[in-house]
Amino acid sequence: MLKKIISSGQTEAELAALDAAIKMGVSHGGWVPQRRPSETAALPAKYRLQEMPAHTYSECIEQNVIDSKGTLIISCGKPTGNLDFARKMTLKHRHQLLGIDLDMTNFIEAASLVHDWIQLRRIDVLYVTGSDAAVNPDVGNHTTFIVESAILLGLMNADSGPQRVHDSTGGSSGKSFDMPKTVNEAVDQIIVEMSLKDRVKLANLRREDMEPFGVTFRIFIRNRLFQKGANRDLIKSCIAVSGNDDLNESKAAFVIIEKLWERLKETHKLKIVK
Repeated sequence: MLKKIISSGQTEAELAALDAAIKMGVSHGGWVPQRRPSETAALPAKYRLQEMPAHTYSECIEQNVIDSKGTLIISCGKPTGNLDFARKMTLKHRHQLLGIDLDMTNFIEAASLVHDWIQLRRIDVLYVTGSDAAVNPDVGNHTTFIVESAILLGLMNADSGPQRVHDSTGGSSGKSFDMPKTVNEAVDQIIVEMSLKDRVKLANLRREDMEPFGVTFRIFIRNRLFQKGANRDLIKSCIAVSGNDDLNESKAAFVIIEKLWERLKETHKLKIVK
């Protein structure tokens, strides 16, 4: 599980990564120059960053690479300047490296990619660097979503415990519970594992407000219940419920979310007493 996020706090993307860590209760840190450039405002005290006796970010970038197990570069186009330097330092020290180009990759897809990479490479300390708002005014918001989703999905996977995925020959992958075969079974399983806070939160959302909550949930459901196409029965159930024959795993996950939302609206929606 991801235990710490570090950054230099130089750009909107880097500040967004630190803010996401603070919001999600994950430890954070990183190195900054002792004498920051005059055009850069002082960082708020909430950021637990350490100063290095350096006048440039180069030494800080390399130290952040050394202190982490993997570097995530969120750019808008080809990495240049400090981002390219971070890439080179990561390769120099032979640490894990993932580059997300927001000009080429949807930030929703990027969130799933980052989560999978963190899990696959067992990254516990993550160095995040990225573009400035001058390059893309949405880079901060997109970085926040990507990092928060990676943390949330990691927590969901940790809390859910091991699973069992049955293959077509009747064997199993060695995980411990039977995958749901119908939409109703999937909804029942998810409700049991949701916290009361999240049940109430989802139940009281309007349909048009479900997207921020639903996107991360969709990634989680897709990764968990549709592992490499292993759950064909559940796909068939989603097709039957939705009436849509053209369902991929992501669309099928949203069918489950809608049914989950409808079920919770009946049981957990807050009522105003006059």
